[in-house]
Amino acid sequence: MPHARISEALRALVFEPDPGEELHQTLDRYYAPDYTHRSDGRTLSREDFAHMVAGVRGQVTRGEVTVLDELRDGDTYAERHVFHITLADGATQSREIAIFGTFAEDGRFRNLSETGFDVAVDATR
Repeated sequence: MPHARISEALRALVFEPDPGEELHQTLDRYYAPDYTHRSDGRTLSREDFAHMVAGVRGQVTRGEVTVLDELRDGDTYAERHVFHITLADGATQSREIAIFGTFAEDGRFRNLSETGFDVAVDATR
């Protein structure tokens, strides 16, 4: 199996989910069973991550991601992207995110650690 890419996972999970696919099916495609997600110092189990994604999915009406840098070296992964989202209440958000992690033997993400910051829309386009 080819290695997962975070931009593809974001599109499938939140920005362009397939209405005929359950969340757990999408998670299974990109994330190993023992997946852990660390964001700004808080670590989530795969189950906690799934709950977080389900909540975000219900709030985001539109989103796009632009990959700025991406690197794979063996089972190590690093990526930097900017995302722009529109929420159900009409609010918008743009963030730059840096992600570091590892792949499981089958090419899915085993763990990812991310940190990010808000960016002005004009500065990212």
